[in-house]
Amino acid sequence: MTNQHLPDPTGAAPLTIVYDGDCPFCASYVRMVRLRETTGPVEMVNAREDHPILSEIRARNLDLDQGMVVRYGDQFYYGSDAISAISLLSTRSGLFNRAMRAVFEHPGRARVLYPWMVKGRNTTLRLLRRKPISASVDR
Repeated sequence: MTNQHLPDPTGAAPLTIVYDGDCPFCASYVRMVRLRETTGPVEMVNAREDHPILSEIRARNLDLDQGMVVRYGDQFYYGSDAISAISLLSTRSGLFNRAMRAVFEHPGRARVLYPWMVKGRNTTLRLLRRKPISASVDR
């Protein structure tokens, strides 16, 4: 995915973010990012809970232990593409949103940084003795 093809945030397309609710970084990120002002309603889905979108994600072979998923309209964005999409769709108000946009709006930069974020997340989950999503949810 290249974010140049990201639709304009008109509020017409439904936005769903699937994240790890047991990850302190993921949960904080989705709480802090400000999307509703630019996209309208946002559905936040904890990947560890039962939700219909999880079967769609599995059908696409997207590993939620390795990346978050954003569905915007009928498009799915995964991992670094998801964080770039969120950065481009979020409001520019607030220091956090401006900083995230500056870092992640460029897909190349996001592709370099995102794997390090995933490693940090996975290390933190191990230290907190939390299971991976794949081991937490009945498939």
